[in-house]
Amino acid sequence: MSPETVTVDYMEAGAGPVVVLIHASTSGARQWRLLMTDLEDRYHLIAVNMMGYGRTPAWAGPQPQTLDDHVRAIMPALPVGDQKIHLVGHSLGGAVAMMLAKQLGDRVEKLILLEPNPFYLLRDHGRDAAYAEIKAVSDDVRHKGDAGRWEEAAENFGDYWSRPGYWASLHDNLRASFIANLRNNYFEWEAVLDSDITLEGWRDALPDQTLVVSARDTTRPIIEIVELMREACPTWEYVELPEGGHMAPMSHPHLVNPIIAAYLDNGLDNGQRSSS
Repeated sequence: MSPETVTVDYMEAGAGPVVVLIHASTSGARQWRLLMTDLEDRYHLIAVNMMGYGRTPAWAGPQPQTLDDHVRAIMPALPVGDQKIHLVGHSLGGAVAMMLAKQLGDRVEKLILLEPNPFYLLRDHGRDAAYAEIKAVSDDVRHKGDAGRWEEAAENFGDYWSRPGYWASLHDNLRASFIANLRNNYFEWEAVLDSDITLEGWRDALPDQTLVVSARDTTRPIIEIVELMREACPTWEYVELPEGGHMAPMSHPHLVNPIIAAYLDNGLDNGQRSSS
């Protein structure tokens, strides 16, 4: 597969202003089912499957994967024309949403980033310990994948991003699905560990109406990315969840989905905002 020939798979519901939903790595468009139910009475929702998920063709390389490749892959799911849209992205989907918003410019009205993961910013800003931590997670997937030890890689990956013991809690069919999706993740690291776009470049390119949502108990790399965003992009809005970790959009939708809905509808009230 080359990105130029991608046929993107997506879920669709509702009518109204367009909201494009971009899932996290090892997940898929179905992660947004509850949110789509909440919003379909007033929005046209398009939940895309990135490369290798659902029926969207997988990445085949051999060149390193980039955020541009992800954007090129999902672009056919977007409405044609200059219609305004909103974007919501989680984790890798957040980084992809950033690039999509950068390319679409004024066409994007609101951008909601849930625990976004442009990890290269840690390297570029001297956050050495946080960068080393996430690079070790990446290296573990790559090295174990190269050795065919996918179950070990999946256990380490799942326990890191969710909670210790997460892998042990999964039934066999869920483990098989997780491992299949982790084969996509093997290639995805290159897109978030290497880029030349600065924080100031993101600030200038992304919409003024940008919301960043993170959890207090998330991983160190994500905490420090959000710290960098707060410093460089103080006009954006920020919400810190009291719990839920990196996977809060799936594990704690009762906390995350009302924030997304409020921001899309009218903006946050003072009780929903977090102080900088």
